[in-house]
Formats: sequence, C-alpha cells, structure tokens
Amino acid sequence: MSSNTIVYYPKNMKLRIWKRFLHHRIAATSGLFLLLLTLISLTAPLSEFLFGLDGDRIEITNRHASPSLEHPLGTDELGRDLFIRLSYGGQVSLAVGLVAALFSSIIGTVIGLVAGYLGGRTDSFLMRFTDGVISLPLLPLLIVLVAIDLKKIGLPEELADSENMALYRIIIVIALFGWTTVARLVRAETLSLKNRQFVRAAEALGASTTHIIMRHILPNSISPITVATTLSIGNIILMESVLSFLGLGIQPPIASWGNMLTNAQDFIWTAPALAIWPGLMIFATVIAFNFLGDGLQDALDPRAL
Repeated sequence: MSSNTIVYYPKNMKLRIWKRFLHHRIAATSGLFLLLLTLISLTAPLSEFLFGLDGDRIEITNRHASPSLEHPLGTDELGRDLFIRLSYGGQVSLAVGLVAALFSSIIGTVIGLVAGYLGGRTDSFLMRFTDGVISLPLLPLLIVLVAIDLKKIGLPEELADSENMALYRIIIVIALFGWTTVARLVRAETLSLKNRQFVRAAEALGASTTHIIMRHILPNSISPITVATTLSIGNIILMESVLSFLGLGIQPPIASWGNMLTNAQDFIWTAPALAIWPGLMIFATVIAFNFLGDGLQDALDPRAL
C-alpha cells in the first residue's frame, strides 16, 4: 500500500452525506435559518441605506414605538430601530461564536493529534493538562478574566479603551479555555487511526511524523472535528450573551443581544418586546446550531456511509 493512501471512501460519498443531512429535516431547517440569519446580519448596513434607518440614531420622541412599515419591530427605549439593532447584534454573536469556535478547534486539534500520535509521557502530560482545564468552572473564570483592567497589565490606553477590545477579549478568552472537547475527540480518533494499515505502511516507508499526521491522520479526523466545532458555537454564543448581559462583554453603543437584554430590564412590563426579541434570537440561534451539529453527526457517521 502506498504511503499516500488514505482511508477509502465511496466515490459518491459527498452526495450520500448531503442526502443524509437533508433527510434530517430539523437540522436542514436549522441550517437554512442560520444561513438566513447570517444574510440579514451581514446586510444590516444595506438595510439601513435602503430603508432610511439608523440603528444608532436616538429619537426620544419615538421611543417604544409599535411595529410599523418604518420600524418593522418597533423602537427601543431611545427610539432606535429594533430590527437594525438585532441585525447588528447578530453580527456580534455570530462573529464571536464562529471565530472563537474556530480557534478553539485549532488548539484542540493540535493538542489531540500530538497527544494521540506521540503517546507516552507526552500524551499523559497533555491529557492531565486537559483534565485540569476541564475542571475549571468556565463561566466564573470567564467573568474574572474579562473583568481585568487591561491598562493595569500594560496594554496601551487607546487599545484598551477601543470599542472592539471587548469583542477581541471575549474571543481570545473563550478560545483559550474552550478547546478541551475537541482535544479529547481528536486524541481518541488519532489513537484509532495510528494503528491502521495505511499509517503503518507510511511509517515503514520512512514518512516523518509531521507528514503522517498532516497527510493521513488529520484528514480522517475532520468529521468529529466538524461536529464538535459546530456544537460548540451555540455554547459560545450563549456565553457571550451572558457576559454582555452582566455588563462584562460587548459594551454600548455596539449592539449585542446580551446588552440589549440588559437595557430591557427596566422596561420588561411596559415594553416586553425589547426583551422578547433578543431573548428569542439567542434561544433560536443556540438551538439551531445544536440541531445542525446533530444533523452533521448523523450525516458524517462512518457506519452509515
């Protein structure tokens, strides 16, 4: 067997995966919803231009307005258009979820590949380190880390006070502590793959460790990595919303679903829509990513291919 051999898949595998995913109707519907949400969020500036709206324009005389043609979902406590602010909040939540999940996945994949393939003391050390990170209470840890005054640890004042710093900090903190699930899954997959015939053949032909990991093991570990990453996005969006709700995440005037909920607390009885809409978006988005992950898990299950 050639050292370039990878696990054999049927020629029509992609088509079969796609059909199995579409057969999972809830997952397919969730994927369509997330695609539509992404499109609406990304085109928020275009919507402002086309409909003459401004998510940051304050109109005190038009506060708590009911839904109308001019304001499809009404206005908030400062007279700002609620639909536009929800759209911009979607940009923040999706950006945090996707970017943090991607970086977490990269960190977890590297640790899992190294631990699983090298084994021995390296595996023991990395897995004990992983267990230590898992044992940390994640949400309290995130609250402490995002509350740190960056200026006191030497970060330039202009950078520390920039509007986007809260966004970057949340992404970095979540990525640094959210990789453990991917690491354990990739390690388990690597332990199984490294004893396969095609990996043994590559080792016998003198292929380097890096070549074997990158050419043989990683491509055959994509399925569990994809599923774990997709499932983690919903949890990350929920974490960002909680931090913003507590006032430790995205700060006004940048809109996020979490800080929109915070601002709606004082108007929960007089203007319940201010809390209902961002809460509904958080709930629907998190559930949609979980259903999407379940659908991908079923579609990519090697026992069904």
